[in-house]
Amino acid sequence: MPEPSESPTSRQVVTPTRVVAGLCLIAPFVAMLWVSSYARIEPMLIGIPFFYWYQMLWVLISTVLTMTAYKLVQREQRARKGGAAK
Repeated sequence: MPEPSESPTSRQVVTPTRVVAGLCLIAPFVAMLWVSSYARIEPMLIGIPFFYWYQMLWVLISTVLTMTAYKLVQREQRARKGGAAK
């Protein structure tokens, strides 16, 4: 079976933009898996122990980081295709 010919634009390339996007996606996992950094009660925020509000804060941070990674990759793909409009 013949191999499909690959054009230079169809290959996946590691670029600084993709590295930043990857770091944005990995950061929440690292923060949540490093339990000893937030396994405590103090400081409390409006009566909520640190353990809980820290995790809830990461829900919001994760949303922003995921959106940032998506926009970075989307902008890079648009630039690769010749800067097509939105």
